[in-house]
Amino acid sequence: MKNALLIILAFITVSCKSQSQESTEELNVLFIGNSLTFYHDMPQMVQKMLNETNPNIKIHQSTFPGMFLGWHLDKIIVTQDEESISVREKSETEITETEKKLSEKKWDIIILQEGTIRVLIPELRNLVVDSSIRKIKEFVNNPNCRFILFNTWASKIEYPKEYCHPGFLIDDSLEKNKKYCSENIKNLKQHNDVVNLSYQKLADNNNIEKSNNGNLFFKTREKHPEIELFDDSFHPSKYGSFLNACEFYQILSSQKAIDLKYIGEIEPKTAELLKRIAE
Repeated sequence: MKNALLIILAFITVSCKSQSQESTEELNVLFIGNSLTFYHDMPQMVQKMLNETNPNIKIHQSTFPGMFLGWHLDKIIVTQDEESISVREKSETEITETEKKLSEKKWDIIILQEGTIRVLIPELRNLVVDSSIRKIKEFVNNPNCRFILFNTWASKIEYPKEYCHPGFLIDDSLEKNKKYCSENIKNLKQHNDVVNLSYQKLADNNNIEKSNNGNLFFKTREKHPEIELFDDSFHPSKYGSFLNACEFYQILSSQKAIDLKYIGEIEPKTAELLKRIAE
């Protein structure tokens, strides 16, 4: 009986040590996206939140203005400023900035963000965005990497609204001058549902997770219209970016943002409200 008790105690001790080691092991997270991600330094907001509770989680980013997800592996940046970039096709011997970043570490978590309109047009989503996600997954050298799709939000627009692209801007397999369109969106609720469903299809097709940012924006716009989540019709304001940071903090830490002291540049009452919305 005494020996059995000693064995149990030894097992508990080893188990506790193992859990302690896991909690302090460095986890590297990479955001891949564009200005919807980097506006107001959102990834660094997430880092500051994590520093309170999970300083072992390190945030990195490969984010450029106007950069489609597929361009991260296919295009060389020629010029860049805060608002835009110009790109060209890479040659066989070149590697892109994001390929360099992906090769730097054995990434534990990668968060992928695409432009919202591009997921709403079925042909563009299925032929281009889906393929881009697969390429990035194949490029990553960690088979255990956790991929999360950044579910963006319904833009601030006039309804009804239909998004269309000609075939030549989507894929060579499509009719060149035919227009390919999203649903005809009649209100904010439908817009939010269509955005969420589009991301869910991409997540399911690629067997990856998806975030809940779109619903958080919708909830805030419906219940707290006094909080301006946008800098323009689609980029997040400092409040929208803070709300996004709360969502990713909770995903990465499995803890509640409402328990954090960090409020960034947000008024205390508004920060607390946004943290509660993120719950």
